[in-house]
Amino acid sequence: MGIGAAIALALAEAGARIALTYRTHAPDDAFLEQLVTPSGQSPLALAVEATSEPDVVPAVERTLEQFGQLDVLVNNVGGLVQRATLATLDLAAWRSILSVNLDSMFLFTHHAVPHLPTHGTGRVINVASLAGHTGGHPGALGYATSKAGVFGFTRALATELGPQGITVNALAPGFIEATPFHDTFTSAESKQRTLAGIPVGRPGRPGDVAGAARWLASDDAAFVSGAVIDVNGAQYFH
Repeated sequence: MGIGAAIALALAEAGARIALTYRTHAPDDAFLEQLVTPSGQSPLALAVEATSEPDVVPAVERTLEQFGQLDVLVNNVGGLVQRATLATLDLAAWRSILSVNLDSMFLFTHHAVPHLPTHGTGRVINVASLAGHTGGHPGALGYATSKAGVFGFTRALATELGPQGITVNALAPGFIEATPFHDTFTSAESKQRTLAGIPVGRPGRPGDVAGAARWLASDDAAFVSGAVIDVNGAQYFH
């Protein structure tokens, strides 16, 4: 859905064969049809619990069986899970939020990276969030912490994998419309305040993030690694 679907479409349009994962929202036939390559290669859609290693390992293996190679890994699994303050966030919920946003990223990266090409074209693209910079809206303690962790994971991994010819970067979207996130977790009043504070004068769109991902996956970004690219209409920059 949302950003993940837009990234899949953008990479397919650039010529990639697509393997995508989902947990509860299976892609429909109309969407999958848009991911078919000009040569007729169908996409691969896999139901995966991304925080479970026994689910992740066969997903990577199935992708390799289908396509014979793996060039770009996009870690887009994530979510706020629930809004809770320090006073109301218990340990189980804290661990659940960190697991969704960090364990999933670690597991897919851990099992996919050994199969990425090491001659300068391997790519890891991690989807973080503006909340990792700003702390997010009230009740986003666990989410903001985990997304800040994505920044550290990205930079450490870029240093580690650079000698292997693999780049690692992160995207930090701001307010992106037409995604389930804000419909679920953000009030109408909060949305209006956020929109009023975006200097470019409009909310982001999933395609804005997808365009940045497509560039990071391309040869044009071969010397970009360890970067956090803010896609937020100048809400925040560093």
